Amino acid sequence: MKEHEWHVASLVVHCRPEFRRAVINAIEQLTGAEVPVSSEQGKLVVSLEGPGQQHIVEHIDIIALMDGILSTTLIYHEFAELEPGKEPA
Repeated sequence: MKEHEWHVASLVVHCRPEFRRAVINAIEQLTGAEVPVSSEQGKLVVSLEGPGQQHIVEHIDIIALMDGILSTTLIYHEFAELEPGKEPA
């Protein structure tokens, strides 16, 4: 991990519909994770952010292994260099 990087990623996650609420709750317990969009059919848009690529990869792995998950697909990943002492916006 580089000291002054901030990573942002988005995923499309497909889960079994009966697990949707539990999956959303579990994902939103992860640091830097949010589920801004979900459907009754179990399709979720997940945003992840954190201080390094490893943080993002670890969270993707955790999500992929949750009960009821059928698939996870990385859609977007970007990182920005931060000025020393600056927090991400």
